[in-house]
Amino acid sequence: MRFLKYLAAAAACALLGAHPASAQAPDAAAQSDATTPELAAVKQLIEAKFPGAPVSNVARSPYFGLYEAQFDDRMIYTDAKVTYVMVGSIFDADTKQNLTDARLRQLNRVAWDQLPLDLAIKKVKGNGARRLAIFSDADCPYCKRLESEMKTLDNVTIYTFLFPITQLHPDSARKSALIWCAPDRTKAWDDWFASGKLPNNKGDCATPIAKTALLGQKYRVSATPTLVFADGTMVPGALPLDQLESELKQAEAATKNQAAAKR
Repeated sequence: MRFLKYLAAAAACALLGAHPASAQAPDAAAQSDATTPELAAVKQLIEAKFPGAPVSNVARSPYFGLYEAQFDDRMIYTDAKVTYVMVGSIFDADTKQNLTDARLRQLNRVAWDQLPLDLAIKKVKGNGARRLAIFSDADCPYCKRLESEMKTLDNVTIYTFLFPITQLHPDSARKSALIWCAPDRTKAWDDWFASGKLPNNKGDCATPIAKTALLGQKYRVSATPTLVFADGTMVPGALPLDQLESELKQAEAATKNQAAAKR
């Protein structure tokens, strides 16, 4: 959405007289940032035409001879001289797959082994073999919906990072502190979403909330819930159970492939 604002601002300036092929499957080995003079030039042109825009992951796309550039959580496409800019998703006409979304998910993956899991509430279900991390807000209705979907999810270890968005939910940070300071954090979290019951404490223990806020900023978490799967894939939203199972299965297969490739 921020990039759309940049475009709108640019269009307004223009009105006021200010100066301001065929689709292919994505190449897994594509350049992911401006590491060549060619890509650096495209990045420089984009930054010159859209001052202040957070440009990253500039690369040659496999589509129509265009370049791709990431703005926050959005992908744009442009020509070598940045004369034209296209905002939107590219789909595979045969499979109906959103190729732009798949590319963004690839670029935005995080290293699971670098997640500070000691800052999260840990819950083990069944054998706990599968792994899932969640950035969650205690007062977020979509987080509550996700908790409901996960009731029957089994054989998974869930790590919940407390991520109160105080602009939307002013009391969420207080509730998060109460839950973290409870003797049994996992039970306190579950009780809150199940019955609205909060632990009886002052919430004045040391909490990781400030650190998880910085962690979310680092990974561009802008909404709750945001899910992180074992392969590092990040997906925002309260996914239904069938999609959760599908994502967990894909992540499990991807981590096995990654492990095999390292041998």
